[in-house]
Amino acid sequence: MDHAEENEILAATQRYYVERPIFSHPVLQERLHTKDKVPDSIADKLKQAFTCTPKKIRNIIYMFLPITKWLPAYKFKEYVLGDLVSGISTGVLQLPQGPFAVISLMIGGVAVRLVPDDIVIPGGVNATNGTEARDALRVKVAMSVTLLSGIIQFCLGVCRFGFVAIYLTEPLVRGFTTAAAVHVFTSMLKYLFGVKTKRYSGIFSVVYSTVAVLQNVKNLNVCSLGVGLMVFGLLLGGKEFNERFKEKLPAPIPLEFFAVVMGTGISAGFNLKESYNVDVVGTLPLGLLPPANPDTSLFHLVYVDAIAIAIVGFSVTISMAKTLANKHGYQVDGNQELIALGLCNSIGSLFQTFSISCSLSRSLVQEGTGGKTQLAGCLASLMILLVILATGFLFESLPQAVLSAIVIVNLKGMFMQFSDLPFFWRTSKIELTIWLTTFVSSLFLGLDYGLITAVIIALLTVIYRTQVKEIPGIKIFQINAPIYYANSDLYSNALKRKTGVNPAVIIGARRKAMRKYAKEVGNANMANATVVKADAEVDGEDATKPEEKDGEVKYPPIVIKSTFPEEMQRFMPPGDNVHTVILDFTQVNFIDSVGVKTLAGIVKEYGDVGIYVYLAGCSAQVVNDLTRNRFFENPALWELLFHSIHDAVLGSQLREALAEQEASAPPSQEDLEPNATPATPEA
Repeated sequence: MDHAEENEILAATQRYYVERPIFSHPVLQERLHTKDKVPDSIADKLKQAFTCTPKKIRNIIYMFLPITKWLPAYKFKEYVLGDLVSGISTGVLQLPQGPFAVISLMIGGVAVRLVPDDIVIPGGVNATNGTEARDALRVKVAMSVTLLSGIIQFCLGVCRFGFVAIYLTEPLVRGFTTAAAVHVFTSMLKYLFGVKTKRYSGIFSVVYSTVAVLQNVKNLNVCSLGVGLMVFGLLLGGKEFNERFKEKLPAPIPLEFFAVVMGTGISAGFNLKESYNVDVVGTLPLGLLPPANPDTSLFHLVYVDAIAIAIVGFSVTISMAKTLANKHGYQVDGNQELIALGLCNSIGSLFQTFSISCSLSRSLVQEGTGGKTQLAGCLASLMILLVILATGFLFESLPQAVLSAIVIVNLKGMFMQFSDLPFFWRTSKIELTIWLTTFVSSLFLGLDYGLITAVIIALLTVIYRTQVKEIPGIKIFQINAPIYYANSDLYSNALKRKTGVNPAVIIGARRKAMRKYAKEVGNANMANATVVKADAEVDGEDATKPEEKDGEVKYPPIVIKSTFPEEMQRFMPPGDNVHTVILDFTQVNFIDSVGVKTLAGIVKEYGDVGIYVYLAGCSAQVVNDLTRNRFFENPALWELLFHSIHDAVLGSQLREALAEQEASAPPSQEDLEPNATPATPEA
């Protein structure tokens, strides 16, 4: 038997057992050596809050200007070639491409809704001028939506709402980006085949786009397809070469840049547009538009759309950022992303741009060509600026098929995410469900509605996974908020509603059962009897009255038991079998005096009907609040505190087991004596 087999057998036979006492609060305090915490004074807290240290200033600068953090630490020799190649390749790819499809379609929908095609432009203009005036109005709408969405994103970032990114789990992000890759792939097919089809958006747009391409495949342009496939093959082989020899190459070969240059040269040299009717980029507009003020009077008409665009834009951006962060091992700050998007949209709207987001294809090109830092993005932006101002005419002959081939090749990494399916099938069926539902909903409903559906499904799976099988006789109730004057009554009502155990209802049912029992046995006096309370009420005067003996004050232990005859159990409601309610206080930060009174009332109410109430997972702050508000005036109440829910459950089960053992024990000799006086229950 080799060493590996021995380790496997050893791992299969090993077990890990934890044996320790049940940690109620008194037992835990006996084993801990705690130091009394001296609370900070108000002056110290104010001084700490308003002290402006160099570290605080530095962190604020890093949040708003991250370039001040990464640029001084820039590894010039290691990063510069990759950033240079990536910036040039991405810049060339961006020249003939439009904006991100989902956001552009959402803004276009707002513009068309507010400024429809049949709008009447006053002033008696002709058709041409009317069209120009209509388009100018649509630009105004787009600028207003962009400015408002930017303000929303910036405010959310400043208010630290980037935490919502945690709800975008890895299976959700990977399923979403895979669906986005399919969207991009189908949108590139018409350029690869050289066919003319309508542009679809919304629900089932992928299906409509694919069907339209297949219906027109008989009209495909053989020259466009040939050029696209040639570039596709060269890029695919070049990518494998770069990957295999990346340790020996100083920087990845800029394949996309060479493909654009060669494609443009061949198209111009052989006049592919005129000779073979190949679609090319065409004329690129030159020059920058002067800044203009967006029309803020439109805000009341577009605020709902602006909120949706702000959320979708951030969600798409953070999804792609998390995908690349997981691949390269760094962290993403959702608040920083919100601030960056908000500033770009707010400032950009002054120059007649519209809302930005992450482009899947161009992000993958930048990452795949060796880009390491934002310097690659700066170089790509400078290339765009150079083309806009002077050199746009050089790319007029670039075939659209070349661009589509570049985009499709760079989608390879996204399509490789289909390998997640067998992995999640083996490890977690729930995460597989999240991946598949995200992919399917984003694919067929569109990325905007698909993302919303995916987040809802992910949250539902969390609810499903947190619902464990109940332990018979025990109800566990959790609150995720402090208990204070504003919500103490709500807490009490929610406890009774969620656990399905209402002491008032139980008392009413028992009184009804007692009257019925009294009627059966013919004892009229029992019909007026009241419910016999516990031997030691939690908040009652008799129960908590201490006894003084030899100068020492002693409190009676808490004993809660039912005093009804066994015959009466057949009159009890069928659900009346709960013996313990455990209040999970792990998420409770503090409890005020009103909350303490409510909690004491809960303990008393449930004690009156023979149900214990345990407190589990109380923080030191909550214990201090309870002590300060005299909740533990009877020291026996410390026995209701447990270190964790697990300890509380074990304590409850142990108590019930001892009670059953005591009930099943044979009667003592004293009980069997004929002259023995029967014990009467204490009032």
